Amino acid sequence: MNKKHIFGPVLSRRLGLSLGVDLIPFKTCSYNCVYCECGSTTDKTVTRQTFFPAEDVMAELREVLAARPHLDTITLAGSGEPTLSRSLGPVIAFVKHEYPEYILSVLTNGSLMTDAGVRDELLPADRVIPTMTSVYQETFERIHRPHPSLRIEAIIEGFVSFRKMYNGALWLEVFIVPGVNTTDVELVGFKAAIERINPDLMQLNTLDRPPAEGWVEAATDIELERISKVLGRTGIEIVGRKHPVSRVTRAMTDTADLIRATLSRRPSTLEDLVQTTGMSGSEAVKILGMLERNGEVTSQRGTRGIFYTIVPR
Repeated sequence: MNKKHIFGPVLSRRLGLSLGVDLIPFKTCSYNCVYCECGSTTDKTVTRQTFFPAEDVMAELREVLAARPHLDTITLAGSGEPTLSRSLGPVIAFVKHEYPEYILSVLTNGSLMTDAGVRDELLPADRVIPTMTSVYQETFERIHRPHPSLRIEAIIEGFVSFRKMYNGALWLEVFIVPGVNTTDVELVGFKAAIERINPDLMQLNTLDRPPAEGWVEAATDIELERISKVLGRTGIEIVGRKHPVSRVTRAMTDTADLIRATLSRRPSTLEDLVQTTGMSGSEAVKILGMLERNGEVTSQRGTRGIFYTIVPR
């Protein structure tokens, strides 16, 4: 079966060996984040839709999980915002009923947690990981360039409401953009909001791959340590720059070879690779990240976006 919705397993800095499930067409999202590793959003929306039949996703999962492979998690993530999909609830329920031995994680920007229906659909998941970058609307808009209907105060209230009803592990990703959300005022706002949300774990994260906008830089380890101390909370994890070492699957190796072959012929953007290889945007991003860390691929901004090139040997 040609996989359209499943990618990996891939090695995640935050989650270990992760089988990705993508419920959304490439770059359909409620945000257009300046730091997004998938590039600019092409369909900015807050309208939930059935983009793909849940049964199609379930069929792919059955095939991949038939042998009960070793995984640290099955992760609903991908190249857009997964809670926009009306297949979210059915797919979560299917995984937890048919494959209860696996941890099911949901990576979300959290923007639709204002919706009680979304909150209810997320309840069976073992781990929900929303993102927060600021408590102030101006900063929120500068970083996320969100759908105009979205307000960060309402989103945070959605987090608080979800925490009260959720029995799983709530991990809050705080994404740091140096010079934007690192001032004393921003950190005071973070601290107050985090105390209200009361996550089980807070992950301080920053840029790790080429961003949508070239001006975005990664926070240094020293800066992340400073922010952690200012927040002064137990249960803070600084997402490591050292990437996990584990078994790399044959499928991942084959996909990497396909990207190598494509880039050896011509420099390509992420969108070019998706169109050329037929793989998902999320899978291509993960493989490009691995190749960059290995020094096999380099990237630079061009007129159409970020272009990836094979490093001559």
